[in-house]
Amino acid sequence: MYRHFARTGTAPSPDDVAAVVAADVAAVRAAYGRLRAQRVLLLEPDGATIRMAPPFSGVPTQHRIESEGIGYHANCAWDALGVVAALRRPGVERVREWCAARGVPIRPLVSVAQLWTLAATWYSTRLQPDSRRPRPDEMREIFAGIGLAGDFWDPRADSVGT
Repeated sequence: MYRHFARTGTAPSPDDVAAVVAADVAAVRAAYGRLRAQRVLLLEPDGATIRMAPPFSGVPTQHRIESEGIGYHANCAWDALGVVAALRRPGVERVREWCAARGVPIRPLVSVAQLWTLAATWYSTRLQPDSRRPRPDEMREIFAGIGLAGDFWDPRADSVGT
């Protein structure tokens, strides 16, 4: 099942799986039911169509990843990272295309490395008694230190730039 997702970017049908594992479709559907009971799969009401095999989504979502020319859907942003991890190859989340197709304005994008550094810097003292939210000048310094510049990242700006 996962190899099919990796190869095609789509969920396999029970017929697809049956052909690969040399089983009949009834046995595959029974296996799907067991996997669903273990919360490994989320199936559509027909009991045969895969909705989720985390991190892969069997249905279109806004979490679209592309790797080596194959498009994938993930169930959430976390699973988008999981798709790339499962594939063990570089991937790109197709945020710009998703926003354009729906007329949603794109905001500045942040890399995973930037996001981690931001979270670690912003929240690393949160459990300490003297923890506080960074002041606007500290926020600008934190953002600039990881390459996030422009009005969007200025806590005193009146506009949200792109």
